[in-house]
Amino acid sequence: MNALTVCVPAYNAGRTLETTMRSILSQDVDFELLVVDNASTDATGEVAASFDDNRIRRFRNDETLSIGDNWNKTVALSTGRLVKVVCADDVLRPDALAFQLEVMRNEQVAICSARFDVIDEQDGVEESGLGLPGLDGIRTTREVMRTIVRHGPAEFGPTAAAMFYREHFDRVGGFRGDLVFPMDVDLFARVCTFGVFFGMTDIVAAWRNSSFNLCSRSSTVSKLTEMARFHHRLRGEFPGRVARADVVAGDARLVRAALERVRVRASMTMRRPDLP
Repeated sequence: MNALTVCVPAYNAGRTLETTMRSILSQDVDFELLVVDNASTDATGEVAASFDDNRIRRFRNDETLSIGDNWNKTVALSTGRLVKVVCADDVLRPDALAFQLEVMRNEQVAICSARFDVIDEQDGVEESGLGLPGLDGIRTTREVMRTIVRHGPAEFGPTAAAMFYREHFDRVGGFRGDLVFPMDVDLFARVCTFGVFFGMTDIVAAWRNSSFNLCSRSSTVSKLTEMARFHHRLRGEFPGRVARADVVAGDARLVRAALERVRVRASMTMRRPDLP
């Protein structure tokens, strides 16, 4: 068994996958890189096959799976005791894996995550040092769940910033793809129940702010609706760790986001009455 598997579920990621894979393969630790092409119709498969590196394992689905099913399949194919999932348009920063493997040597830590950058479509840094509000160092499951509900996944950090145990992933049933937008933080909250969380001040990953990723292609209404459902589900499953006040605060944040979206849309319509 490998110590670590870096999982890259990829769908029509031909324009970014090479950068993502290079950022992973440049890491100076032992790991396997697992790339699962979700029956892409672009050059994703060709890009993945262009690397000659014995650390890479490649698979291609016969048909396109839902994002939850594809991510679960990717982790299921992993052989590492530890797992990191990196979206096919995000990147790892130098020494990211070494920093996180050192943290995970403490067997009390069930999951660690870290700061992140936001990059644009040309890899330029838009923002730096984001993530983990109030979660530096060792934190309890309650603190993690409370922060996720109150602040949301965007402020918590991307999937690529986290590292967790395959065993814990299996025990909680993996990703729950019925709620796509909070799918990763939902997993993080549940695997954290097997130990403690460690928040790193290092910047280990970069999330790509692009016009072609799933986040940008999802409607604001669907994202806000999913987050509200997520808040109430987590509260129902972990009433001792997520308080009613946390859910109220989280839902209020969503209402403010929705109102701001309406304000911006109205302002744009006034300037451009031809908009639908």
